[in-house]
Amino acid sequence: MTRRNTVMGSALLVTLLAGCGDPQLGALEGELESLRGRPSGKVQELPPQPEYHPVTYDMADARSPFQSRLPEPEEELTAVDNGVRPDLDRPREPLEAWPMEQLSMVGTLDVDGARSALILTPEQEVQRVRVGNHMGSNFGRITRIGDTQIDMVEIVPNGQGGWIERSRAMALKEPVSQGG
Repeated sequence: MTRRNTVMGSALLVTLLAGCGDPQLGALEGELESLRGRPSGKVQELPPQPEYHPVTYDMADARSPFQSRLPEPEEELTAVDNGVRPDLDRPREPLEAWPMEQLSMVGTLDVDGARSALILTPEQEVQRVRVGNHMGSNFGRITRIGDTQIDMVEIVPNGQGGWIERSRAMALKEPVSQGG
């Protein structure tokens, strides 16, 4: 049985190896020989490279080209006291924990003729405010509550060591539609 298997395996191997002979393989070999026999092209010689001369940088201690030629005299800032300053002694209100950009007006309420506004916090809580309440991180005091906006006055630094009042408004946030 093993002899028969050996003969069958050898016959199979010869058949497989005979299949590797391609009739076009000879044509490919002939084409390659003709290409090898042709004269090859000549590569042009590279142009001469310039000679490298190291240069020392002597201007390291000089003025940077990105600085002004003469230093500008620093003006002494004098605090302008116009009487405007935040009341740092009053207790802080809950809505003063966030900057105005993180708060949004979502509605109004009229209870016994007194108008209130509803403010949505970043923690998704709704807070009720009235005229005179404070909100925002710039000491904002509410001066008027309208149907669609809150008017307030903030007290901000003026850049000269003092404070200025700045008007600001917060518009009613448009409801976002839920699909369809």
